[in-house]
Amino acid sequence: MKAYKFRLYPSTEQEKKLNEQLESCRQLYNSFLLERRYAYKGGKKSLTYNHQQNEIPELKQEFEEYRNIHSQVLQDVARRADRAYQNFYRRIREKKQGVRQKAGFPRLKGKGQYRSLTYPQSGFHLLENGHLKLSKIGELRMFQHRDIVGEIKTLNISRDGTGKWYASFSVKQDNISLHPEHTGNTIGIDAGLLHLSTMDDGTVIDPPHFLMKSERRIRMAQRNLSRRKKGSSNRKKARIILSKQHKKVKNQRDDFAHKLSNEIVKNNDLIVFEDLNIRNMVKNHYLAKSIADASWNTLIQCTTYKAESAGKLVVSVDPGNTSRTCSRCGWKKESLGLSERTFLCDSCGLDIDRDLNAAINIHNKGIKKLGRGTPEVTPVEIGALPARASLIGEAGSPVQ
Repeated sequence: MKAYKFRLYPSTEQEKKLNEQLESCRQLYNSFLLERRYAYKGGKKSLTYNHQQNEIPELKQEFEEYRNIHSQVLQDVARRADRAYQNFYRRIREKKQGVRQKAGFPRLKGKGQYRSLTYPQSGFHLLENGHLKLSKIGELRMFQHRDIVGEIKTLNISRDGTGKWYASFSVKQDNISLHPEHTGNTIGIDAGLLHLSTMDDGTVIDPPHFLMKSERRIRMAQRNLSRRKKGSSNRKKARIILSKQHKKVKNQRDDFAHKLSNEIVKNNDLIVFEDLNIRNMVKNHYLAKSIADASWNTLIQCTTYKAESAGKLVVSVDPGNTSRTCSRCGWKKESLGLSERTFLCDSCGLDIDRDLNAAINIHNKGIKKLGRGTPEVTPVEIGALPARASLIGEAGSPVQ
């Protein structure tokens, strides 16, 4: 499965209809949640998705606004409510098993918090001119900047915080390869904060720090928003300005991750990452902002799906002791503080950058996990550090 996302340019009348449908779906979603809550409190009865889905025809007869929404979009609202409760039950089970987390009862969505409409099977049609025709809405102008390859399964119409509209197509693809050529290269990648990524061949990628570079503008926009009166048009304008600042940071991170992951997949057949628990790592309040700004998860996800499309392999290994274990002889150091940037082996005398040492160990673990044995690794001469190259130029473009 692959997603294709395109920008939509609805007219004023079409945008009004889309916003009305979003508001009606929000109210229906909240009513489904409340119905389940009252049914359980009243008679300890749990409602199912099928039960609430069967209520939709009666609702369309009683409320005129639901007649202006495609039936499968309304069914998806019931599916979302059911999914919210299934996740709630899952969190309860995990909490009973000792997982430290809040159960998190499904919350009602406030005005403006329901931002997407899903067409699971029908109700939409791609036109020859590249535009999109939606049931109950009409023909929407769409900027289709690339061809959709495969069988379209689902369409999602969404509105972001800045008021822009997008169409996302979920497509089933068979035997499609982005990079059919194979290089025979394998690589281990260590994720860090001082260096975003350190490869086992000595290549170092420095973090771009997009959030930190935009912090001043975001702080000013946040301060301007907090001064505006709630419910006023000026506050709405200030909120959009703040959303645009955050959107810019997200777009910069995604662009960087896509370019870097494309270079990694194009040059390697096997990529080995650490299996990081980022959700727990960001609980460290001293490093949370830097970890979020590094956006490791986005890089791993982009690399994984590109490798899958290219017929290549991404492996995740346990990151435990990769920095404290000698990549040459296997000797393990008792402790290695974050301030210690060099690993010195007391057994064989290897003197190596700690991140490079970890990257080599990650690479070896990945090879071993695949059952190919442990390769002979000669990282660097004792006392010497590798030359630090970069796959990404200053402007964020891959180096040719």
